[in-house]
Amino acid sequence: MPDIRIVSLLPSSTEIVCALGLQKYLVGVSHECDYPAGVTGLPTVTSTAIPKGLDSKAIDEKVRELLQTDAALYHLNVDALLALKPTHIVTQAICDVCAVSAAEVEGVTSRLPGNPQVVNLEPMSLQQVLDTFVLIGAATQRESEAASVVQALQARVDIIAERSAEIADKDKPRVAMLEWIDPLFNAGHWTPELVAMAGGIDCLGNLNQPSVGLADNALHEAQPDVLFVALCGFDLSRTEQDLPLLERLPGWADLPCVRDGRVYYTDGNAYFSRAGPRLVESLEVLAHALHPDVHPLSPSGDVARTWDILANYLIINNLF
Repeated sequence: MPDIRIVSLLPSSTEIVCALGLQKYLVGVSHECDYPAGVTGLPTVTSTAIPKGLDSKAIDEKVRELLQTDAALYHLNVDALLALKPTHIVTQAICDVCAVSAAEVEGVTSRLPGNPQVVNLEPMSLQQVLDTFVLIGAATQRESEAASVVQALQARVDIIAERSAEIADKDKPRVAMLEWIDPLFNAGHWTPELVAMAGGIDCLGNLNQPSVGLADNALHEAQPDVLFVALCGFDLSRTEQDLPLLERLPGWADLPCVRDGRVYYTDGNAYFSRAGPRLVESLEVLAHALHPDVHPLSPSGDVARTWDILANYLIINNLF
């Protein structure tokens, strides 16, 4: 393989690069890249304009302020990029709130020596997420590795889809997926597709569309049978800080999901919002939450992976 030096500007693309066996070629990552083990020791080439320590409402207000003034939410360290001499830069153009904008990356790349290849990821569906593996594989001459990884992931998706196909429509719960609580945002993009594959009906989201802000009474009007909280960028402990805010929502105690003890939360930083290998694991976790008898927690029978999922998936039936 020719000399390859990869800079990944997304946590999801970092995971994909590593899944393709290219971790040793990673020379730089974003400040948010935290998985798999080893990538946190690499040089970071981005930083955020969002101050640390803000609560969710303040974060949302700061993001809106920056977007309204066309100010950057993230900063790209040009000097660090110059020093790393990348041959490939993996970025995205799907969400200016999620990472450095594609326009900024393109502008900086033109100033770098060697004309590095920019691999731009824009998935909106699960299939498009799997296609990004192929895209990165083609750019790095790892086509066969990408095909093998995608085949294995697709096999797991197919297991869920086949099992869910046997679920009668009357047994499919209405599911509300939240990616932010203060203010409320539904989970968009591929999430409604995951809900359908898992045997549910997304009562807030639209297929392959971005997440949108919701009115405080959105859950009361939707009357979900199941509520799944996967807050974007928040791990379990940070998510737990925001969960009590749900009690303030109109009609909270009377929601079917609350009455029946079907309120769930997970690590939204690692799962659901991260468009990489663990998105398939997200589907498996969701399917088990909706239909535990139909979807065992570990379809592959991998005990180690089962425990890994359990460590990032909690039921909060008795929290409220």
